[in-house]
Amino acid sequence: MVILNRIYTKTGDDGTTALGSGERRPKFDLRISSYGTVDEANACIGMARIHTATENPEIDAMLGRIQNDMFDLGADLATPDTGEDLGYEPLRITAAQVERLEADIDTLNKNIKPLRTFVLPGGSPAAAALHLARTVARRAERLMVEASMRDGEKISADAIKYINRASDFLFVAARAVNDNGESDVLWVPGQNR
Repeated sequence: MVILNRIYTKTGDDGTTALGSGERRPKFDLRISSYGTVDEANACIGMARIHTATENPEIDAMLGRIQNDMFDLGADLATPDTGEDLGYEPLRITAAQVERLEADIDTLNKNIKPLRTFVLPGGSPAAAALHLARTVARRAERLMVEASMRDGEKISADAIKYINRASDFLFVAARAVNDNGESDVLWVPGQNR
């Protein structure tokens, strides 16, 4: 259970933060940057939900589940798997969470025409916000992959798959809220030469 009775602890004033294992790391550490960027993507999803709450309740419910999963992902990343007994079972992203995202993508994508060019971020306010969330999720994925390739770091395959599928979902959801792609803003290569 999480209890937040004090918001400032002053323990981070030295430029470090604690992981779930108790280990302290610099705030610029790739693992910290990874879960901080997951949190940023989650905040962007929250902004998108301002629009989807009334306009697209099915997509809004999917986004609500993703927001909760993003906290799970942050907890997973904040607790490195060192093989040591932490005295508790750390929260980890599961294959079932990845599979649910895939099912949601398939549900939304079945009504959308295939693309013949790239989509520019925009169209409706909801779509623009979802595209912003997608790009932040992609940044989180890049950081997670980079961190996973560092000696001594381990980030689970399911965690990396989850953030990858989340950004895929956000792309498909952006097209779905753009009248199933009918209101997408399409890239025209070399249009302004």
